[in-house]
Amino acid sequence: MHRRSTTLWAIASLLVLVALIVGCATPTPQVLKETVVVTKEVEKVVTKEVEKVVTKEVVVTPTPGPRRGGTLVVGIVSPVLSLDPADYRDRVTETVLRNMFDGLVTRTTKNDVVLEIAEDVKQIDEKTWEFKIKKGIKFHNGEDLTAEDVKFTFDRIIKEKGIEYPEPHTAARKGLIAPLQEVEIVDDYTVRFHFKGPWPPMLQLLVHQQIVPKDYFEEVGTKGFIEHPIGAGPFKFVEGKLDDQIVMERFEDYYGGAEDLPPVGPAFLDRVIWKVIPEASTRVAALLAGEVDIIQRVPPHMVPQLLANPNVQVKTCAGTRPHFMEMNVNMPPFDDVRVRRAMNYAIDVQTIIDKVLMGYGEVLPGPLSPYNKMVDPDLKPYGYDPDKALELLAEAGWKDTDGDGILDKDGKPFSFVIDIDASYKEIAEAIAGQLRNIGIDASVRVWDWPTLKPLLKAGERQATIGSWGDSAFDPVGYMEAKWHSYVEGTGYGRGNYSQYSNPRVDELIEKGETEGDPEKRKEIYKEAQRIIYEDAPCVFLFIRREIEAASARVQNWEPSPDSRINLHDVWVSE
Repeated sequence: MHRRSTTLWAIASLLVLVALIVGCATPTPQVLKETVVVTKEVEKVVTKEVEKVVTKEVVVTPTPGPRRGGTLVVGIVSPVLSLDPADYRDRVTETVLRNMFDGLVTRTTKNDVVLEIAEDVKQIDEKTWEFKIKKGIKFHNGEDLTAEDVKFTFDRIIKEKGIEYPEPHTAARKGLIAPLQEVEIVDDYTVRFHFKGPWPPMLQLLVHQQIVPKDYFEEVGTKGFIEHPIGAGPFKFVEGKLDDQIVMERFEDYYGGAEDLPPVGPAFLDRVIWKVIPEASTRVAALLAGEVDIIQRVPPHMVPQLLANPNVQVKTCAGTRPHFMEMNVNMPPFDDVRVRRAMNYAIDVQTIIDKVLMGYGEVLPGPLSPYNKMVDPDLKPYGYDPDKALELLAEAGWKDTDGDGILDKDGKPFSFVIDIDASYKEIAEAIAGQLRNIGIDASVRVWDWPTLKPLLKAGERQATIGSWGDSAFDPVGYMEAKWHSYVEGTGYGRGNYSQYSNPRVDELIEKGETEGDPEKRKEIYKEAQRIIYEDAPCVFLFIRREIEAASARVQNWEPSPDSRINLHDVWVSE
């Protein structure tokens, strides 16, 4: 299978996503103790009329074409976790690093996989892939990129405790290529990847692995590398702090990048600054003041303000993060499947999308994103049906026996807390308000995420709202994390905060990871989805659209479903 063949595109995602404009001391969490107050706030959110945002074309002064020069500042939402491309799991970190490091393959904003450092790829057998590497690629220190660098990069990732600093540990990126057993050097510019078995999403997940220089890395070690990283990407590191800003400048000897992503050649921008601005309103203000040029994660309610400014462009694209309210299946009242199904009927997801997300989202039909290649198209959202919800709750023994407006059972009220981090406060309050309308005493408690996460993993909370990334649009990397039983020391169940466990689902998820026949894979994942849908370990909420904004001077920029901001081809007008 060669680069220009249609087979590579068949393995890559076929989806076309159209971009649209429009331990230690535990801190005390902020607790919203008065559920009545929560209800009042929610009523305002879900009943007020919200003017629909209309598409706006930004008038940009025409430029004669791509222009070299200039500095561009990007407002990112959180600190960069590491400058080691093998040792992080975070989208913001990835968008920064992938402007400094290139991989064998990359992904377009339409979710197609194209060759980058590799010039050819073919499958030798069901467990072996061969990559030909382009000649003449240089790292930022002038070293040539060869097969030795590719092997070194992946050996370091797949080896247990292959990273020595700050203490021996296994690379965080290993889970993204876990079936890889060995990288074999065939010649100076050819490598073969040997896997444990068939691995259908190989190319999609290979996008998330970038190449580092063997000689330089062995000379300076991990500590020295993260202090001054060297890659083969369009921009090279200048200076910076992870929690403040990272400064890069154009690499003049850049080989050009993916041939299928023109223009090919060095970047246009002289300098790029990635500035950490966690607060959304501060990011928006910085853009409006001309202090930054691109910002991530624009809150829906701030879109009208940006659209009203002729010097700003707003663009959206389909997101890759299914959102849900997970319910602890081992803790009352959610240990009863009828209650969990009732919760799906009791929440009006479309109203939350319309009123809280200002329409920037769509209802999640089940455990998989509607854009996932293996989604079951026959699964439909539960839908808002409060009568059906009350009927199921009554079957489970929950009725208002004392007339106080709250459902009860065995003398105890139906009362629970939704534990969240601050980013989900408005959505959680909207959900709590809807549930109170049918007699469920739901309240919201806000934590900082580093404190809340271990409590969720330990099964010590009743419910939470969150999301999980599905950037490859393949179940691998998502299903085993979210819906497989937790297995210590593996990636299975690492994000399973509902404590859900179904042996048949576990079996199907594991089978789907290695089944080479696409049609058989679809049937495997269809069965898994249907079981999860019926078991309802969560309320299936929505897919939120990605919303980004930029100065009108930013040219050739598009948001990406995987949240990456690729600046290689971007330029700025005068």
